[in-house]
Amino acid sequence: MNTQPLPELINQAQQLLTQIRQHPQFQALDYHPDLSIGDAIQALIELRFSALPSQQPLQVFSLEGFDQ
Repeated sequence: MNTQPLPELINQAQQLLTQIRQHPQFQALDYHPDLSIGDAIQALIELRFSALPSQQPLQVFSLEGFDQ
């Protein structure tokens, strides 16, 4: 069982999705799913917002460069 705080895991997932999106092999794919990596990152942003206690500041994560 993972004991890392949920917001930390969400941040790691966002970073991995960004790395995937920027990877040359991914960019070379002719891949057009119904949902994009940008959609997945947006879902993680919303999850992090729900998971954080209201007194903790949100870390801003840019969706710049993601096709929506």
